Amino acid sequence: MSVKTRANKQSGATIKDVASAAGVSAMTVSRVLNAEPNVRPATRERVQAAIRDLNYRPNLSARNLARANAYFIGLLYDNPSAGYISELLIGALNRCRTSGYHLVLESCGAAGEDWTSQIADMLRTSNFDGVIMPPPVCDNPDVLDAVTEAGIPYVRIAPDTDLDRAPCILTDDRAAARRMTEYLVELGHRRIGFILGPDEHGASRERHAGFLEGLAAHGIESDPALTTAGAFTYKSGLEAADVLLSLAERPTAIFASNDDMAVAVIALAHKHALDVPRDLTVVGFDDTQTATAIWPQLTTVRQPISDMSSAAIELLASHLNGEDGAAARREIRSEIVIRDSSTAPVV
Repeated sequence: MSVKTRANKQSGATIKDVASAAGVSAMTVSRVLNAEPNVRPATRERVQAAIRDLNYRPNLSARNLARANAYFIGLLYDNPSAGYISELLIGALNRCRTSGYHLVLESCGAAGEDWTSQIADMLRTSNFDGVIMPPPVCDNPDVLDAVTEAGIPYVRIAPDTDLDRAPCILTDDRAAARRMTEYLVELGHRRIGFILGPDEHGASRERHAGFLEGLAAHGIESDPALTTAGAFTYKSGLEAADVLLSLAERPTAIFASNDDMAVAVIALAHKHALDVPRDLTVVGFDDTQTATAIWPQLTTVRQPISDMSSAAIELLASHLNGEDGAAARREIRSEIVIRDSSTAPVV
């Protein structure tokens, strides 16, 4: 009786059965299952074919316990946007699950005045093999110093400063914001409102800089009255929209520097009996799930947040594994997604 027939009848193929069918060692099968490097493509394909033929289902818990590199990875975050955090977690959790890593979430900045020392204490007593840090934590010098002092390898996601300090995942916030601004100008908009994010976020500064560059590229002078503060939250978006829509000469378009605030602008526009996009074009940034959960659906910059966190886990693992030639940086490009909330202004 062949291995394949026996395994199918019993519905209990083992890793040894897969190794026998593929003509490799059990260790090689384990490396393929764990997506580890140093397996030749032809061997990997042979093992994967045997896994499919035998309908092999590894025990994930047992596999994790048995692995020498079942890393514990910390994700240190402090971001008011639930949509951003959700997308971040999707990418990180999916990448950790397929690799057999363990992800531990730690919120920064919410423990009062002494939160930096509490983070330092947590890092010293944790069993983290490495950490990933999205903005704004990735630019907080106290947190960076604490991680360095604890001797824990880390990868920064979309840092704004000191890019050579550690491996990082980069994105093109400024260029993407400029492209979105130029899209609005090309539609015919000249009075374009802009809602800032919080000052401590490098992304907020980069997106505003891109907005200004987009205006300047078309010879449009920025009007300070059309730029107002926000905090990457729905509530701050409502407050900012109220300021902009109360102007004697209101904007024909509003570019909010994240989706949570853009969605708030649409809600307040409806309250003011304004039709979006006929009376007011609204665009955002991030393309979180809320962008398609509203009416009209939001034109926005699709920032590949889940891809960025997944790439951060992958980059961190490559450094933890001591892989030769492991990259120090990786850039992931954003794109504009045009939906129903934008159109040419009514003349």
